[in-house]
Amino acid sequence: MTALEPATKKKRISKKNKSAWRKTDIQDVEQFLEDQRQEERIGTFTDKQDDDLFVLDASPQKTTKSTVLSVKQKRKLNAKKPMRSHQALENTSRVQDPIAKRNHVRQKKNGRNIELEVCNPTKPRHRQANSDRAQYYEKLEQRLADKRNKKVAIDKDIWQEVDFRDAIPGLKDEKGWISRDLALHTAGNIGKKVVKTHASLHHKTTKAKKFELPHPGMSYNPAPEDHQALISEVVEREEGIIKKEQHLKRVTTSMFSKVTPEERDRRRLEEMSQGIEDEEGAEKSTENAEEDADKPYHTINAPVENKKKSKQARRKELKQKELSRQTELKRKLKQQTADLIRIKSIRHELDDEEEELNDLKKRRKQRAEKAKFEPKRLGRHKFEEPDLDVNLPEDLAGNLRNVKTESSLLKDRFHTLQRNNMLPTTKLVSRKKAKVKRFERSSHKEPGVSYQDLKDRRRAAAAAAKAAADIKI
Repeated sequence: MTALEPATKKKRISKKNKSAWRKTDIQDVEQFLEDQRQEERIGTFTDKQDDDLFVLDASPQKTTKSTVLSVKQKRKLNAKKPMRSHQALENTSRVQDPIAKRNHVRQKKNGRNIELEVCNPTKPRHRQANSDRAQYYEKLEQRLADKRNKKVAIDKDIWQEVDFRDAIPGLKDEKGWISRDLALHTAGNIGKKVVKTHASLHHKTTKAKKFELPHPGMSYNPAPEDHQALISEVVEREEGIIKKEQHLKRVTTSMFSKVTPEERDRRRLEEMSQGIEDEEGAEKSTENAEEDADKPYHTINAPVENKKKSKQARRKELKQKELSRQTELKRKLKQQTADLIRIKSIRHELDDEEEELNDLKKRRKQRAEKAKFEPKRLGRHKFEEPDLDVNLPEDLAGNLRNVKTESSLLKDRFHTLQRNNMLPTTKLVSRKKAKVKRFERSSHKEPGVSYQDLKDRRRAAAAAAKAAADIKI
């Protein structure tokens, strides 16, 4: 725009309605924004250095001929250049990344360096490959040797429970202000993430010992005192079993008296003929009902008359209700007075009741604590302690060569797993063999002869053959 040209005056347009907004000229704003985006993409002149804008050509005129590359070398150099079809994927923008800490993927350069091979052909390609392969195998052998010579240092107990808060200072406090969940969250944010396991994995199903040592009297060469203690324990357990069996026999079999076969048959006949007498009684009742049907009908209850109470009767009834109410009030007041007199005895009763409740809580707590050491019922059967393995005094050998084995180590470990709630209790199931039903084929049947007759014939023939063999001998 020159000085002689008058400045264009912007028209003032009414923008009352939305349709009038389109008449506004925003071309200058769009041009400004486009220039700004262009500067962000390629940068401005003030940001660039002089070396990027200008090139100083100080090289003399080349008199020597340039090296001419062969077609094969040109192909190798062209193969190194990016493909034109992928140029649209390249980022040419100068706009800074809004996320400064973005993880940029840097791909490793795999394969041969073609540019280095073409420009600096110092070593033949096959020699280069052979030397690289030799170095690879040397490093591989060194790694394998280090792995063989490496000794695993076991300096901690793998079964020991370790709290991760001990290794991170500040997460574990004595006052308990920092909970375990908060400590897990904090450890994950500071780069020491801990895998949070389910609470059921840390819940112990039993407080019993994982392995109990056997009784000293079970040794192949025990001390006399230990062996006698073991025998007394076995005898005490057997006496308890016998006592329980006798109790069951006393409360079941011995409770019923013995009867003769005639009395038993009579009771059975009486029991089985219970319904027959009822049927005879029902037939008699039907006959009586038919006889009563012939007689004229009479009502059982007399007709009710609607007699209204007189005022005097109503007044007496109200007076009686008021009298009973006054009597009940007097009884309650008397009871309250009696309770006030026996306040001390009521307090003693409450104290006794509270003491009983405390004793009950204590017993329940002791029972629950005892149950922690007992095996749980994981399956259909309840766990029963196996019999103790004991050798009698005459069976003691004193050495391992002549010892008499009484148990199996596999069974002992199996019962230990059941006792520690790791396996459900099972019992050996004995299955009865099904009886085989034998029959004769129709093709082998003789007319008029049964299967039993054939069996008798075979037995007789076998007996005769046996007798003949005995006579020959």
